Amino acid sequence: MVSTWSFGLRGHAVAWPGLAAGGSSLDAIVESCCAIELDEEIDSVGYGGLPDADGHMTLDGCVMTSPSSCGSVCCLRRHLHPVRIARMVMERTEHVMLAGEAADDYATRQGEPEAELLAPAARAAWEQWKIDGTIPDQIGDDPRPVDQEGSGRLFSSARESDWKHHDTIGTLALDASGRLAGGCTTSGAPFKLPGRIGDSPIIGHGLYVDPSVAAVTATGSGELVMGCCGAFLAVEAMRRGAKPVEAMLEVLARIEADHTLAPSHQVCLVALTASGQYASVALRPGFRTSVSRAGGHEAIDPDAILLPGS
Repeated sequence: MVSTWSFGLRGHAVAWPGLAAGGSSLDAIVESCCAIELDEEIDSVGYGGLPDADGHMTLDGCVMTSPSSCGSVCCLRRHLHPVRIARMVMERTEHVMLAGEAADDYATRQGEPEAELLAPAARAAWEQWKIDGTIPDQIGDDPRPVDQEGSGRLFSSARESDWKHHDTIGTLALDASGRLAGGCTTSGAPFKLPGRIGDSPIIGHGLYVDPSVAAVTATGSGELVMGCCGAFLAVEAMRRGAKPVEAMLEVLARIEADHTLAPSHQVCLVALTASGQYASVALRPGFRTSVSRAGGHEAIDPDAILLPGS
């Protein structure tokens, strides 16, 4: 089981026992993501996530096990677990994606309980941002999200322009039966323009799973990932024979070539192959990957960084 950011281990702690006992990769993905969504300290996902510019929380997410088995929801305002609802869309409807109020209504009809989405600390952060553009108790002045191991906080910079494009946790799992699954969940970019949707809930952008090849998930500047269908592009490169690190570096190189990068831009990719290999890459330093396997659980540095000096 692998996830973006070191706080992914918080979700792994909940989901790993079932996966290790022979449970399904999809069950593990949903359990892990739901645990992350409930964690008030994590400021990029779920209940602890930072709201949009109007102070409203909206949540997005998707799950996938194959090109013919995927589901997604975006702009949820009344339900806390987009990945769980995305699974309902995947398994109980003929559709792939539901959006906005209709997605919330569907979740209610399916028996998903409604919940408060905005934690008190997140509301306080928005209120201070409205006054002076800063985040309470900021713990640094990094130009982009930086993994602060042991903390769920990513958005530590005082400058809105430094973190306005960042979001997400992605989780991938391979079970004892050889089944790959992936999930991606987010509260979206902090203080975003209301209605903004990033890469996280879009199949092929923030997540793609081909059971015969690999699963890939992305985090960071969603708009950059969307410009090249990042997760899909990485899986396709592996289908052509590229190794996981090579495939994901190809995505980052495409992003670098196609965009004028700002100091705040970051993109990170994590892959898990059908044979159980895992790897991660990052555009810039500051990213860590959570890994759980039979030998234990740890947060590790990426295998490669495209722009290590930036």
